[in-house]
Amino acid sequence: MPRAVVLLSGGLDSTVTLASSISGGNETTALSFRYGQRHIRELDSAAAVAKHYGIRHIIADIDLSSFRSSLIGDSGEIGKDRKDIGGDIPDTYVPARNIIMLSVAAGLCESIGAELIYIGANSVDYSGYPDCRKEFFDAFEEVISKGTKAGADGTPIKVVTPILTLSKSDIIKLGMRLNAPLHLTWSCYEGGGTPCGRCDSCILREKGFRDAGYRDGVAP
Repeated sequence: MPRAVVLLSGGLDSTVTLASSISGGNETTALSFRYGQRHIRELDSAAAVAKHYGIRHIIADIDLSSFRSSLIGDSGEIGKDRKDIGGDIPDTYVPARNIIMLSVAAGLCESIGAELIYIGANSVDYSGYPDCRKEFFDAFEEVISKGTKAGADGTPIKVVTPILTLSKSDIIKLGMRLNAPLHLTWSCYEGGGTPCGRCDSCILREKGFRDAGYRDGVAP
């Protein structure tokens, strides 16, 4: 059975990606990060999702508190009600976050004998992050093939992006087909008990459920 490490934030996209790995027959380990983000609500969801599937869940601590992003600590207000989502790189961008997290995932793969990294990146209905594009993942896969023992041994680690070119509504439809626990997920950039409904992530999620024809079990 193939082994996979899935980056699990606790959000909608990463949970559907996790469901995709499991449905594909992989022995799956979930990897989340406590990196100094302004709230840990999403991590609670990640733990709930991993528990739902009964899989191993690792939370790695990395300190990105010195990085400039509205998602980290009290670095500033998160942009709300943006009309041109995806048109520029927003203040919620965390510099090099996917590079760092994929690097940790590659190290974990080598440590547990996994050959696949799944990441729930999306380049269609997304906020415009530069590290969510196919050319980035192709380049990163080449980097880890050259810089790991697995690559040197001829068994390079593959980066799998199952939802990269799907719209948000198609991601939700896929999650429904895979019986992913979407009601356990959290997408809002803010913490608290209910989603703010105004950040990029909330807006994209609400539109996705509406276009897919489903009710969001998390929305107020």
